[in-house]
Amino acid sequence: MAKPTYQELLDAGVHFGHMRKKWNPKMAPYIFMERKGIHIIDLNRTTECMERAANAMRAIARSGRKILFVATKKQARDIVANAAKSVDMPYVTDRWLGGMMTNFSTIKRSVKKMQSIERMLADGTASNMTKKERLTLDRERQKLNKVFGGIENLGRLPAAVFVVDISHEHIAISEAHRLGIRTFALVDTNSDPNQVDFPIPANDDASKSIAILTNYLTEAIREGIEERKQSKPEEKEATA
Repeated sequence: MAKPTYQELLDAGVHFGHMRKKWNPKMAPYIFMERKGIHIIDLNRTTECMERAANAMRAIARSGRKILFVATKKQARDIVANAAKSVDMPYVTDRWLGGMMTNFSTIKRSVKKMQSIERMLADGTASNMTKKERLTLDRERQKLNKVFGGIENLGRLPAAVFVVDISHEHIAISEAHRLGIRTFALVDTNSDPNQVDFPIPANDDASKSIAILTNYLTEAIREGIEERKQSKPEEKEATA
């Protein structure tokens, strides 16, 4: 797994924070300097936090547990969804419904409803309906899939949550805290890094910044998954 270089982080704009008037004083340890009224993030701290988060994510993936990716802001949606799909992890990128984790049983019922509609449309059950009824059913399927499609295969609560912009996704962070679920996040200078277990100080508004860090963490997860696959044959041999 190639770690992003200092220059690559600079080119991606990872170091650009918010204007000083919007800063959260708790981010002071992660700020290098102020330039023209804008806080500059210390990339040495970013690299340290990034590696620490990657190691923890690799360990979770190696154990076979799931990490839920959450990013509903426009510039992060596609990046995070594609990253999560590449390692078969659940994701939420449309909107976070209150209770998605704290009321997980209700959410699972909505997912089952979506799957039931998909089966009806696929196996010909809906062929006996009128064109209008089928159209209404398909619209409902699309609506449900937009919100729940990314967690369709999430059978139980995730072991951790990865978030882009904790201020924007404060409900998801709050639910994770309530359930004792570990939290990873890109944290900009306007947020409180103490709200997450593994904060990564970074620009959480620029798509390049989001992409370079999310992809690095995703590679760590992929390595964890591969290590798990390789360990299984060894376990079988040991018990044979």
